[in-house]
Amino acid sequence: MKKIVLHGLAVESHSEKYLIQIIDRLQKENVDIKYTSIFHSRNMELINDSKSIIDSSSSDLDAVFSLGGDGTFLESLLWVGDTEVPILGINMGRLGFLASIAKEYIKESLYLLFNGEYEIESRSLLSLETNMDLFQGKTYALNECAILRKDTSSMIMIKCYINDQYLNTYWADGLMVSTPTGSTGYSLSCGGPLMMPDSKDFIITPVSPHNLNVRPLIVSDHSELKFQIETRDRNFLISLDSRSETIENDVDIVVKKADFQAKLIRIEGINFPDTIRNKLGWGFDKRN
Repeated sequence: MKKIVLHGLAVESHSEKYLIQIIDRLQKENVDIKYTSIFHSRNMELINDSKSIIDSSSSDLDAVFSLGGDGTFLESLLWVGDTEVPILGINMGRLGFLASIAKEYIKESLYLLFNGEYEIESRSLLSLETNMDLFQGKTYALNECAILRKDTSSMIMIKCYINDQYLNTYWADGLMVSTPTGSTGYSLSCGGPLMMPDSKDFIITPVSPHNLNVRPLIVSDHSELKFQIETRDRNFLISLDSRSETIENDVDIVVKKADFQAKLIRIEGINFPDTIRNKLGWGFDKRN
């Protein structure tokens, strides 16, 4: 790896040593280090190299290092876009399913990375299609696409079609389509199942449904999902991961698999079962 971009949050004082550690190691490997303009502006006191700012992703990049939590990782994915540059998530936040490398293991992880002991994982993305100009054209999500009520206590009505076949009308606070990657996030908190990252499926998960016999449904990721929405207030929220916009009832929504993927760098020895056990507290029982 000869050309790497750093992106992330403003590095707090107690974590400055980890940023220095990363930069020192990259320099030792003769890496051409670049910084996103956002990361540089957030850390101007630590990074004085304004000539290494890069404004957009390109296929000649070897990797992006995302320094923060999962929210920062999603920011990095938006920056990468459809170039499919691999992303390494270094967790300087609180919870990290995507940013899986803890600060304390940066030195060891970079050693393994530059010794070729890593894999590139491909993760499915969701694509949103409407007749409106939304999300500045970046209409894709790694975790979920959610349709949610807005500024009202009333439920919304969501008609759902799978490959043009009518499935159900949901009376609920909302409905989401989640990827296997997103199964550990919002969908999980609404009762959705956990899925292995390489599963070829999506999850349709209702948010606080009126009918208690309505349950999450797993569908093939080759499915095209269409939604029609009715609300009393004539508008609702639609979100892609951590981004949201308000749209009106008379908009048809189509959600399907994007034609490009997210590429995640997985260091050898770090795997999904270990991550969910650690993050969800599985097995922390004296009987185990």
